[in-house]
Amino acid sequence: MRKFQNFIFKNYSLKGKEAEFSYSLDNELYFTETYKFDFDYSDYQPEALDRALQMLFFMAGVSYYKTYLPPQIVVEKGELDAQEAKFFGKTYQKGLGEFFYSNNLDPNYIVNFPANTAQIEKVNADLTDGLLVGIGGGKDSLVSVELLRSQPRLATWSVGHRPQLEPLVNKISLPHFWVERTWDRKLLELNKQDVYNGHIPISAIFACVGVTVAILSGYQDVVVSNESSASEPNFTYKGVPINHQYSKSLEFEQDFQNYLAQLFTNGPRYYSFLRPFSELRISDFFAKIGFDKYKDVFSSCNRAFTHDSRKLFWCGECPKCAFVFLALTPFVPREKLETLWGKNLLLDPSLEPTYRQLLGIEGDKPLDCVGEIKEARTAMELAKKQYPELEKYRYELPTDYDYRALSAHSMPKPMYDLLLSKLNLNH
Repeated sequence: MRKFQNFIFKNYSLKGKEAEFSYSLDNELYFTETYKFDFDYSDYQPEALDRALQMLFFMAGVSYYKTYLPPQIVVEKGELDAQEAKFFGKTYQKGLGEFFYSNNLDPNYIVNFPANTAQIEKVNADLTDGLLVGIGGGKDSLVSVELLRSQPRLATWSVGHRPQLEPLVNKISLPHFWVERTWDRKLLELNKQDVYNGHIPISAIFACVGVTVAILSGYQDVVVSNESSASEPNFTYKGVPINHQYSKSLEFEQDFQNYLAQLFTNGPRYYSFLRPFSELRISDFFAKIGFDKYKDVFSSCNRAFTHDSRKLFWCGECPKCAFVFLALTPFVPREKLETLWGKNLLLDPSLEPTYRQLLGIEGDKPLDCVGEIKEARTAMELAKKQYPELEKYRYELPTDYDYRALSAHSMPKPMYDLLLSKLNLNH
């Protein structure tokens, strides 16, 4: 493999509605990534926007840094103090855990961001209210939308995949902020050659996009919909826990909140509104308040979001489809699920190996955004009441697990109180 010594953060800028970020390896290989903020801006604080753009600039660089993992990081534009450098180094390292595993690399690889200033001074973002719910296409964000729909200043936002998401956004019928991300297509060519390739902490990039949208739109809260199981590692590799969803975990959320507190006063707030919930509890909510409304326009299947896809669908073959079908089975009538997928995934023989992984019977938990093993087992026990043939799956059930129990969270107290007030929904 070709060797590079330096990954260089070259420049960031915003012209009109398009932000441009440029990176380099040894000033020999260059990359450019752009973000188009396709909405009308509010009156924003320029210093606060600059901070947000720097944040996104540093986080988005992970896509290009990972190609050759050069030992040195050079910052030609932008400021980092020691605490910020530590935050980005940790997020890169832990967020690339699956990448290190899939490339047979050391998961303890140290990513050294350099500090180039003593201490970053806080800037006043002058944000006071408003909720921005991130929309990814799946059920979780739709549960957040419906639980928050009565709030006085509510909007949604998304990154990419506009053709797939437009019918869903239209059905939600709230103000929406579209962001289009264009990564450098050189990666496609390099991936055919000798570079490292694999999973990146994409949700960390999206968190930074959300903060930028908040400042440009004048909304304060960036609300995501990550559940408690996102914090569970998939497996351990060379003694290090590997979590496909690290940048959706509570650990990342709290690190990011601390980072935002360093940068801003009256600034954007970032939190998951569904963090206390299990995937099963969210599935129960979705069955009550969202399934019938959104059944034709939502999908959590990753294959629906590939670069050549133009519409949402369920492939019916991947671990995500298998898990969502299982999680909804206790709460949504069988015929409705079979109509949505075109078949019954629980009875599909080709998916038996996947379910055995999801249930922790054999192999590792799939590297996908799926629930905890104890959740899958609890859902399967509930499903067995409908499907006696599922008795073939044998495992131990946790004696102290209740999928309705609330887990730790990191949202502002008024938002948590609001969530608690919604728990006795009768629909």
